[in-house]
Amino acid sequence: MTDPVTNDMTEVALATDAPPATDGGTPVPGSALSAEVLEQLTADIVAALKSVYDPEIPADIYELGLIYRIDISDDRVVTVDMTLTAPGCPVAGEMPIWVENAVAAVDGVQSCIVNLTFDPPWDKDRMSEEAKLAIGMF
Repeated sequence: MTDPVTNDMTEVALATDAPPATDGGTPVPGSALSAEVLEQLTADIVAALKSVYDPEIPADIYELGLIYRIDISDDRVVTVDMTLTAPGCPVAGEMPIWVENAVAAVDGVQSCIVNLTFDPPWDKDRMSEEAKLAIGMF
């Protein structure tokens, strides 16, 4: 499922073997969390991701399109699949830790796991218009 809060390149996934919503909100098929809880968590996670910047580019990693997937499990463990602008990025060892810390600090998130991937490789087409404007691509 692609969340309307996120850019169209980011996938927000839900666990599929979970019971119906147990928090009293609108049930989401395959999730124990309600639509309202998932929507709020997703918005807060995206805001946290937007606080992480690539130090070489004046845009946040979310708008750069470095976030490929956000998965929120029923126990509120968030898994983020992300990439870097290049495999040889000087902050390759640090940026996943920045992402993990930012997401784990979101109220309601139990913990965060960050998976770094280069498949598919990042390219400029993943960038939002906001990011392209920030780096002067227009």
